[in-house]
Amino acid sequence: MVVQTSKPTVASFFSGAGGMDLGFKAARFEVISMMDIEEWACDTLRYNHPNSTVVGPPHYSGNIKETHPEEFASVIGFGPGEVDVFVGGPPCQPFSQAASQRFLKEDKRFKRLGFSDHQKGTLLFDYVDYILYFKPKVFLIENVAGLIDVDNGAQLQLVLDQLSSAGYIYTKPQVVQAVDYGVPQYRNRVIIWGTREDTPRPEIPQPTHGGGLFLPQHNAVAQALVGVGDHLLNHETRVHKPESIARYRTLEFGKRERKGRVDRLDPLKPSKTVIAGGSNGGGRSHLHPYIARTLSVRECARLQTFPDNYYFCGSNARQFT
Repeated sequence: MVVQTSKPTVASFFSGAGGMDLGFKAARFEVISMMDIEEWACDTLRYNHPNSTVVGPPHYSGNIKETHPEEFASVIGFGPGEVDVFVGGPPCQPFSQAASQRFLKEDKRFKRLGFSDHQKGTLLFDYVDYILYFKPKVFLIENVAGLIDVDNGAQLQLVLDQLSSAGYIYTKPQVVQAVDYGVPQYRNRVIIWGTREDTPRPEIPQPTHGGGLFLPQHNAVAQALVGVGDHLLNHETRVHKPESIARYRTLEFGKRERKGRVDRLDPLKPSKTVIAGGSNGGGRSHLHPYIARTLSVRECARLQTFPDNYYFCGSNARQFT
């Protein structure tokens, strides 16, 4: 049964903590469904988006490779032509230079695997299969900057050719910097969004921040961390060894502590990119600018503009992811 809504409808994939869904909700869209393969992510989505259908563990697989679009349609109650917008950011590790550089150059994991990573690197094709089946009015692809040049761009072009053949027009793949849109964090992302030929031509919005004559300055770390305290959710802080604290105290703003491989944030600048980390570990949070410790989950969430009432489920490591 199709649920009637007066707002444009959105289905999101690889939803993670639901950050993009929050953005669409803020823009007055109705997020009808979300899909993720990780149970702790699905717990977070269900807690914060109780009116959306979450397709993932423990009730569903959440694996887009194992879930046929027709099965997905039956679960969410919407079929082809009945969802306005599809949003997807397939896992970025195969394309991410930052992810690969966590390892030594001699380690085979240092090299980006790209589309040769058959578990994660081909998920973009599965996402496109869903778009071709449902034929939404609008699609959005979000990923790390490396998506553009991995495999010399051949695989991404193949994806775009499929969408073009299905009647979509789309923006040129380009890197968008989050700080230029008010996020207090440097975060480069490729954004591609497209529309069917019978809808308005898509364009990437102009930056809203950056200084100069007409734009406000970038938002900084100190602004983002104002008012963070023990009364907030997900604000458990890590207990460090005395020798680590001593090193952190002498580290200058913006510099990296080599032994722990952590960066002390400059309070007057946007944060360095917050890293999610893999499924076997946790995100490697940065050092607080004024306190000799790493950031809490809530502080990292502030740098990504999640509201304070947004709760992250799972272990502390999974909350960081």
